[in-house]
Amino acid sequence: VQLVESGGGLVQPGGSLRLSCAASGFSFSRYSMSWVRQAPGKGLEWISEIYISGNNTYYTNSVKGRFTISRDNAKNTLFLQMNTLKPEDTALYYCARAAAVGGYDYWGQGAQVTVSS
Repeated sequence: VQLVESGGGLVQPGGSLRLSCAASGFSFSRYSMSWVRQAPGKGLEWISEIYISGNNTYYTNSVKGRFTISRDNAKNTLFLQMNTLKPEDTALYYCARAAAVGGYDYWGQGAQVTVSS
């Protein structure tokens, strides 16, 4: 199993970024997927989840209306479109595979997002 994030970078407040997570080594279309982030000096924060079909999506309140999670099961790829970025969105962003028994069993290496003027 491998999850590889890309698309991070430095952006000004109010800007946008799109993260991608390329999945391999498992049947991507059979798993719910999430994005989790870790801000400097803080713990892990779940921010969004998408179910298998892509029709059900969930967000933490702080990103609702600004971030959009999506997936392309044909291309084994998870996305996170981030708009109206704020300095407090600065974090290392991970994609994670939902485990059958709860929690997450595989994680990517993370993509750094820095929001600063």
